[in-house]
Amino acid sequence: MGDQIVRAISEEGCFKAAAILSTGIVERARQIHKTLPTATAALGRVLTAASMMGNMQKIEDGSLTLQIRGDGPLGTLLAVSDAAGNVRGYVDNPQISLLEKYRGKLDVGAAVGKGTMTVIRDLRMKEPYVGTIDLVSGEIAEDVTNYFARSEQIPTACALGVLVDLDQSVKAAGGYLIQMLPGAPDSVIGRIEEDIRRAGAVTGVLSRGLDAEGLLRAVLPDFSLEILETTPVEYRCYCSRERVTATLISLGRKELREIADEGRDIHIGCQFCDADYVFTPSEIGELLKTI
Repeated sequence: MGDQIVRAISEEGCFKAAAILSTGIVERARQIHKTLPTATAALGRVLTAASMMGNMQKIEDGSLTLQIRGDGPLGTLLAVSDAAGNVRGYVDNPQISLLEKYRGKLDVGAAVGKGTMTVIRDLRMKEPYVGTIDLVSGEIAEDVTNYFARSEQIPTACALGVLVDLDQSVKAAGGYLIQMLPGAPDSVIGRIEEDIRRAGAVTGVLSRGLDAEGLLRAVLPDFSLEILETTPVEYRCYCSRERVTATLISLGRKELREIADEGRDIHIGCQFCDADYVFTPSEIGELLKTI
């Protein structure tokens, strides 16, 4: 079952919702960054949230960046999503020691610590929209909920989950966002809250082998949902040799000359993926001729 995002609206028109199955995305991130379980769970939640938030924008060539800066051992976590929900990301310290609230429950909040969440929406206008709030818990889902309430004044319910297997691979990952539409009665909010409470943790629901639509229907069994769109998503990096070349040229003649004079190949790795771009001294010399 491939990763996917499903978007839906209640037939009563009271709320819109999105859900994602992101197991493949989070497992790919684990392989690239060699994360240990606590970092896998934290980065996985950030990637999962960013993917849904990016997909919600519906600006064809837009992007969304979700950045968590905490004072915990993980350092900064960052994810960038395109308009479809394809996402990439990294964590400063991927191999921190295991932090658990209790046996079997990873303590992401403690690993993130206190700090800020920043959302950058690039809608291809003159300036991107940037919103920053203080972290509520560092557990990511609560912080996303708080971001929508405070920065965009949208009552939102967000849940995210990453289930790490005994071999440290990702057994299941996903989440959902439910947002109230203007005029929704309080009674609907109460019913949604009760449904969410009964459904329990995202990882428990996904462990039943459900896809994104199945997750959404399992969380909202009391509502009739109209599925608007189902979109396949993946961990996708947009790095290329051309982009790295442009970055090298931007260093300027003096720095490039120093690199060429060292007489050794240089390796430039992408912070988002496992690509390794190699430039020989002669290739650096050719770049010097273009400046």
